[in-house]
Amino acid sequence: MDVRIALGGLLAAGLFAAPAVADGHGEDDSRKFTAERVFDIEYASDPQISPDGETIVYVRRSMDRLKDQDRGDLWTIDVDSGAHRPLITGGASAAAPRWSPDGSKLIYSTATDGKPDLRLYYFDSDRSVSLGQFEYGPGNAAWSPDGTTIAFTMFTPGETPSFAKPIAQPEGAEWSAPVRVFDDLQFRFDGAGYLKEGATHIYTLPIDGGTPRQITDGEADFGSPTWLNNDTLLAVGNDVEDAELDPIESEIYAVSLGDLSRTALTTRDGPDLSPAVSPDGAQIAYLGYDDLLKSYQQADLYVMNADGSDVTELAADFDRSFNALAWHPNGRSLIAQIENAGVIDLVSVSMTGEVETLITNLGGTSIGRPYAAGSFSVSDTRRPVIAYTAGSPDRPAEIAVSGRNVRDRVLTDLNSDVLAHLDMATIEEIQVPSRHDGLEIEAWIALPHGFEADGSAPMIMEIHGGPFAMYGPYFASEIQRFAAEGYVTVYVNPRGSTGYGADFAMAIDKAYPGYDYEDLMSVVDALIERNYVSADRLFVTGGSGGGILTAWIVGKTDRFAAAATVKPVINWMTMALSADIAQFVRRHWIREDPWENPDAFLDLSPIMLIENVVTPTLVMVGEEDWRTPTWEAEQFYTALKLKGVDTALIRVPGSPHYIAGRPSRLIAKTDNIMGWFAKYDPEKQDQSDD
Repeated sequence: MDVRIALGGLLAAGLFAAPAVADGHGEDDSRKFTAERVFDIEYASDPQISPDGETIVYVRRSMDRLKDQDRGDLWTIDVDSGAHRPLITGGASAAAPRWSPDGSKLIYSTATDGKPDLRLYYFDSDRSVSLGQFEYGPGNAAWSPDGTTIAFTMFTPGETPSFAKPIAQPEGAEWSAPVRVFDDLQFRFDGAGYLKEGATHIYTLPIDGGTPRQITDGEADFGSPTWLNNDTLLAVGNDVEDAELDPIESEIYAVSLGDLSRTALTTRDGPDLSPAVSPDGAQIAYLGYDDLLKSYQQADLYVMNADGSDVTELAADFDRSFNALAWHPNGRSLIAQIENAGVIDLVSVSMTGEVETLITNLGGTSIGRPYAAGSFSVSDTRRPVIAYTAGSPDRPAEIAVSGRNVRDRVLTDLNSDVLAHLDMATIEEIQVPSRHDGLEIEAWIALPHGFEADGSAPMIMEIHGGPFAMYGPYFASEIQRFAAEGYVTVYVNPRGSTGYGADFAMAIDKAYPGYDYEDLMSVVDALIERNYVSADRLFVTGGSGGGILTAWIVGKTDRFAAAATVKPVINWMTMALSADIAQFVRRHWIREDPWENPDAFLDLSPIMLIENVVTPTLVMVGEEDWRTPTWEAEQFYTALKLKGVDTALIRVPGSPHYIAGRPSRLIAKTDNIMGWFAKYDPEKQDQSDD
């Protein structure tokens, strides 16, 4: 089956109108970040520096108003002059550009006549050609060292189980669709729906085009194709029987292109992934950890010889989780991406384990909520040039460059045409000791334009999901929308957030939601003490993990005037028996069987706090959400109805877990939440009484 676990995390028309809550009902909306402005946002992603360090190709993303989609075009930037030009624009959305080793060509993913396509662009002729006909979308394309072959991943259908042969339909009959039979543990996945029988495998294809050659086979998924040399590919997978019972396990395999023999280079119990081959081909850097069956474990950094021998952990005492990897062209150090106290850093790691920060504040590619998300690439030059997405509080991601032989700077300015003329919220950072144990908690406050600390403003607390994820001081449309309507908006990294070390993240292991509730309430108390907000105008919302905490909060306190829980887990027992990551929840999160110890699940479930809830609570979920399935939200909605608590249910048609995946859905999400809050705002109620 095509399985891609992304643990982290993890409506065209609104039900409610969203009236402005700021004072001065006649204010000029022309300077406000209104709902329509979401369609004006552009941002940069996936910057790819050329091998010679002179040119960057990146994906310039924008919002298509007619198709209601976030689409991508390819643009180039000359590093020296800053010249900025379109490369592939106007057709189907383009993504994943990758330079050939000699810098003369580029591969990228797109669609042609509505079908998935992998195309090859020639810089000398300014032409592109399709490399083949693909029934399923090719991904993760990678060039061979000699530049003659592309490796990529693609779904490969398998044999569908069946226990009966259907009888033939009479000609012209209109019978019901045939039954669908499943025999895998994971038979649906968020964003993919009900899965077809089969697996993701690795293929190769000459750049002259032709028929893809399948390199891996079997029932297990294989991904991350990485060339060890022109004759050997590295692949990541879990080639064992019943692999779905151990959803995070993976090994790095070497696959010979001569006879397709497969050799495991790693063998431990735990995930090994993200291989990166040294410039001389003699070593492989990778990420992984020993699986201790915990809900969160940091990814460590390793180097081994090309044959899997002499495994060495680098920077073993460094208390951050490593992410994306690249070798320095001299082969004497690695460049890695890490989360660090709300921001993303690029660090250099020597072969003896010394860690040095190179760049900070990568990010800006999470447009809806202020998650820390970004990427980078490194040139092949002796003095490497690094291209990366630069994040900031008041702008979505731009493309920036850094290196010893270039002038460090941001190269793009994609949103000044719009945002420079608007009254945007300012972002303020605070540190608050938790009332539980004094642990320092980091938070950011979006202050509306013209804000005065007079104790009258309404507040929205927006809680991140994951829960092993990290917010940071990055632009976010949802936060700006709330602030534009007058809400002081606060977002927090409570315990359990990543980027603050293993102990901080693991403080919620088998205790979530729990003490992070105290962390969040400590931040609310701090805003009231600072006279930033009114204690009578407090509102709370959050999605996924934030939805769980929102539901937990209204079961613990009545201090909020209203709440909106979005795509929550309400009952860990039903989550562990029906979600697309059910085995992870059972095996790593709760570490119990629900039929043997139901209390282990129910004691951490917001459904058990229904008796305490009096706060008017909106419930929202995507109709095709298989991460926190619709019945989680519906359980809470029904329970609130039965108890007589004011509530409403919003189902987002066609939406998976990521509700804000289309611009109109992002708008509907924020404006319905604000409409619900306005209904229960004491100041608004007083105005209506007058």
